[in-house]
Amino acid sequence: MRTGVITQKIGMTRLFQADGTHVPVTVLKLDGCAVISTRTKEKDGYTAVQLGSGFAKPKNASKAERGQFAKAELEPRKKVAEFRIDEKNMLEVGDAIQADHFVVGQKVDVQGVTKGRGFTGAMKRWNFRGLEASHGVSISHRSLGGTGGRQDPGKTFKNKKMHGHYGVENITTQNLEVAKVDVERGLIMVRGAVPGSKGGWVMIRDAVKKPHKSLPMPASVKKREGKADAAPAAEEQKAEG
Repeated sequence: MRTGVITQKIGMTRLFQADGTHVPVTVLKLDGCAVISTRTKEKDGYTAVQLGSGFAKPKNASKAERGQFAKAELEPRKKVAEFRIDEKNMLEVGDAIQADHFVVGQKVDVQGVTKGRGFTGAMKRWNFRGLEASHGVSISHRSLGGTGGRQDPGKTFKNKKMHGHYGVENITTQNLEVAKVDVERGLIMVRGAVPGSKGGWVMIRDAVKKPHKSLPMPASVKKREGKADAAPAAEEQKAEG
């Protein structure tokens, strides 16, 4: 199991294929998604990586958050999330995940917070059919209908589908297809609709039900500049010794 990524929803567009047909896609952006801390079995009892995405001003971060990012030697991030992974797919602090972490044609599970609809009627909230718009129904065409019983049970049960607050729910859409990846601009284009509004945070993971065979393991990352030069320098010291 590899790590997922934190992306920001940009909006929707379409891609034209070779035969002239177009595919509707949702554009998701990787905005500095990097590993800020790790969880190990020895210390925490499980293995995971904590990622941060979206650059934030230091004044907008709490004192504890500033200390956490200072320890990781990274700029503060707006969004922080944790992903469970296998021990063999552990990453290092400072590793920046790139867009080609996912490949074209791969199935992914996308998680986001849906748009808020406010206080909504039962027809819109639960997709009720409504009453007949004919003679004798008066002006109750979009009414809820019966909601309770008679003297027995003498009440309306909990979780009855009625009007109320609709939206702002954490929803996961499974088995969406990756249509295109742009590493330079950090864009991941997913075929179809993704829950959430523009600018909202979206988590992408490998599909649980339809795994892909050839994926970059443990992840497609860009090492920190100091880390990339450390290994060759160490080899040169050994050769001189």
